Amino acid sequence: MGKVNYYTAEGLQKLKDELNHLRDVERPKASQAIAEARDKGDLSENAEYDAAKEAQGMLEMRISQMEELASNARIIDESQLDTSKVLVHSTVKIKNQINGMEMTYKLVAQNEADIKTGKISVDSPIGKGLLGKQVGDVAEIQVPKGAMKFDIIEITRD
Repeated sequence: MGKVNYYTAEGLQKLKDELNHLRDVERPKASQAIAEARDKGDLSENAEYDAAKEAQGMLEMRISQMEELASNARIIDESQLDTSKVLVHSTVKIKNQINGMEMTYKLVAQNEADIKTGKISVDSPIGKGLLGKQVGDVAEIQVPKGAMKFDIIEITRD
């Protein structure tokens, strides 16, 4: 059994939608491409056939990975989570001690991470550094340039 991944209902639905698209749309396209390439003659020298088979193998590997993620997925009931400390699905407002810049991040599963929307993975260096902290704590996070310190200003659930 793989690692349990925690998702929001929205994130799990997105995963399932993508998986269904791969199974229902992309898989038949891959089979069709192989059939068309096979019809073009000698398979031993047919680069198009080899490419179609390789693409199908990659697609099947992706489907298999996503099926495993979906089978090990758990939805988090955010209303039941402790808001006194940073956990997965916490929205955390932090302040950089050096430049005073404030940032707000939501900690999510790696597959839901999207820095453009402020969602960072709990497996990222910042995510790991924030887990378990409480308002008023200082999170010291190792980054390539060294250690950065962030004040935990606020923890909420959205």
